[in-house]
Amino acid sequence: MPALHLVRAAYGLNFANVALSVFENRHNLAPATFVFPTDTETAAAWFSEYLGQSVMVRHDANSIPYDLIANGPTIISTASLDAVCGWFPGMTIAEAGLRFRATLEIVGVPAFWEDQLFGPEIRSVVRFRIGEVAFEGSYPCIRCPIPARNPHTGADILGFQKRFAELRHANLPSWSHPERFEHFYCLATNTRVASTESGKHLSVGDALTLI
Repeated sequence: MPALHLVRAAYGLNFANVALSVFENRHNLAPATFVFPTDTETAAAWFSEYLGQSVMVRHDANSIPYDLIANGPTIISTASLDAVCGWFPGMTIAEAGLRFRATLEIVGVPAFWEDQLFGPEIRSVVRFRIGEVAFEGSYPCIRCPIPARNPHTGADILGFQKRFAELRHANLPSWSHPERFEHFYCLATNTRVASTESGKHLSVGDALTLI
């Protein structure tokens, strides 16, 4: 829902609570602070009032990955975000980062370098390491409606998905595998991380190494 882009969340120390407010609050909805993550009923009432419909708030301690198979972090190059900014005049790289919300960002490589992290076949495995953590690249990340929206206001760029897909296809690098794309409204690479990697560390500045 585009209206959710206007909600601002500020977390307290050690995530003990969360303060919610509305940007450019035309609804005159009072900010509120909730114990996080247990205060679901009062948070539901706050969201229901803001959105004008009944809302339930639930917390899943195990998290809810959007991809149950490739449930590791998404990975993208800074150059890819910069290339996308060139397709949509006025978009900054900081804004592009908020639109596409990749977990890990690589510097020092060309645009769409991360397409090397998935293979030509669905059963292909591309293994790489960052810091102590071993990853398996899976496939290009299919995007949802969110990147078309201004991350601060929720306003849409009309024709965003069509223009993006056309330019992504036209700028597909030689190392990519077009047969792995259901369509070209894709950016970043989905990964898998084995349970054996739990508790290992990676840090800003760690190199990515193919293995």
